[in-house]
Amino acid sequence: MNDVQIRRGLPGDIPQTLQLVRELALFERAPQEVTNTEAMMLEDGFGPNPVFGLFVAESEGKIVGIAIHYVRYSTWKGKMLYLEDIVVTENQRGNGIGHLLFEACMDYAIEKNYEGMIWQVLDWNKDAIRFYKKYEAVLDPEWVNGKLSRSMMLDWKNKTTMK
Repeated sequence: MNDVQIRRGLPGDIPQTLQLVRELALFERAPQEVTNTEAMMLEDGFGPNPVFGLFVAESEGKIVGIAIHYVRYSTWKGKMLYLEDIVVTENQRGNGIGHLLFEACMDYAIEKNYEGMIWQVLDWNKDAIRFYKKYEAVLDPEWVNGKLSRSMMLDWKNKTTMK
């Protein structure tokens, strides 16, 4: 871990970042769900209106981990850092890189004066749950996640306008 550097992501990091996103999707048993592209990530992270931030863990010139985050607004608390994903490449897991990335996000949230940091974790990912518990994080089982894909929204809009 001594040779690992944590830094803000740069546009040139996007190819390796997307590769790690795909590695995460494979781990989470959903590789077919990744429809993001390098062009989309470049625009969304480094275009005129960026919607996400990126930390990278770099070792020997290669990105071995990433943390993707953005601002979420809580009507009860105010600005929160939403940690979308921490990904450490499989052969580097267990070397403390996840901790470095997580703590970089914590430092960023403190620096920005955010009211906290939130994220989600799959209930079967016991290693990740243990990781977050080391920080005495609250893992809330009460909330149910909801989502609509773009195609689902379009289908709904088409159905309701046909009536």
